[in-house]
Amino acid sequence: MNKVKLTQYSHGAGCGCKISPSILDSILHSEIKPFFPDLIVGYDKRDDAAVLDLKNGTALISTTDFFMPIVDDAFDFGRIASVNAISDVYAMGGRPVIAIGILGWPVDKLAPDIAAEVIRGAREVCNEVSIPLAGGHSIDSPEPIFGLAVNGLVEVNRLKTNASSIAGDIIYLTKPLGVGVLTTAEKKAILKDEHKDLAKESMLKVNKIGRVLSEYSFVHAITDVTGFGLGGHLLEMCEASNLNAFIHYVKLPLIHNSILDYIQSGAVPGGTHRNWKSYGHKIKLSNDEYLPIVADPQTSGGLLISVDPANASEFESILKENNCIVNEIGRFTKFAPESQYRIIIE
Repeated sequence: MNKVKLTQYSHGAGCGCKISPSILDSILHSEIKPFFPDLIVGYDKRDDAAVLDLKNGTALISTTDFFMPIVDDAFDFGRIASVNAISDVYAMGGRPVIAIGILGWPVDKLAPDIAAEVIRGAREVCNEVSIPLAGGHSIDSPEPIFGLAVNGLVEVNRLKTNASSIAGDIIYLTKPLGVGVLTTAEKKAILKDEHKDLAKESMLKVNKIGRVLSEYSFVHAITDVTGFGLGGHLLEMCEASNLNAFIHYVKLPLIHNSILDYIQSGAVPGGTHRNWKSYGHKIKLSNDEYLPIVADPQTSGGLLISVDPANASEFESILKENNCIVNEIGRFTKFAPESQYRIIIE
C-alpha cells in the first residue's frame, strides 16, 4: 500500500469541519413542533446525543459523528473518528452497545486498501470498548469522510445531560486543549518531530470515565468538548442550565506548552474564527490572547463536568483511580440577566 497523506485530500480536518454554531441554529430552526413524549433529549437540547425512554427504566442513546481526516495515517484516522463518535455515549453517562460505519471515499483518488485501513482502525476501537462494528454505509465522495453511528444504553436515573448544573458547581475538564492548533501546525508543515504524536495520543484516549461518573448523583452535568471548542460547549451548558460561568484561564490545561508558540506562528484553525464569530459576544476575555485556546476546535476532546463542591475530593479521587487528569477550571454562577456575557474568563 502506498503511503499517502490523507489530510491533503480534504479541505478541513476533524471536528474543525463542523458547521459553526450560528449557522447550525439557522439550519435546525423549524416552526414544526414535533411531540414525542418518550424523547428525553432531542436536537433542540444541543446535547451530545439523542435519548429515548424505553419505558423499562432504561433509555436508548443514539448519536452519529463523522468528519474528514485530521491525521495522515488511515489507521489512525479510523481510530480517532471512532473514539470521537463513541465519546458522545459516554458523555451522556451511557454504555455503548453497537456501532455502524459511515464512509465517504474518493475512489478515483485513493485506493480501496487505504479505506480498509480506516475500517481496521475503527474495528480496533470498537473491540477496545467491547461493541460490534456491525455494518454501515459507504458512498463515492470528493473527499475522504469517516465516522460512526453509535447506540448506547443508560439507566434513566443515571442519565447525564448538559442541562443540570447548579450555581456553585465546580467545572472540571478531563483532557487538555490544543488539538486544533497542533493539527493545523502539522498541516502547515511547521510541527516539530517531537510534537507529532501529542495530538494523536490525546484524541485516542477514550472517555470511559463518563460511564463511571453516571453512578454518582453529585456529578450534575456532563458534555464533551469537540468542534465548537471549550467556549462553545461550555456556553451550551450555561444556556441549558440558565447559569453563567467563571473560568480561570491559567487553569486551562494545554497538551504542550509549545501550543502557544505555534499560535504565534499562525497555526490557528479556520474553525477557531468561525466559532468566535458565532458566540464570542457571549464570552468576556480579560485578554484577547486567550481566544485561540478558548475557541480552538477539539477533536475527540475531554469531558466538561459539573460537580457539587461538597464532593470535590471524592470526585477527584475517582478521576485519579481511572487514570484521568484532574483539572478544576472554574465554577458555575447564578445567571446575571443584566450582563451580556454568559462566560467570563480571567
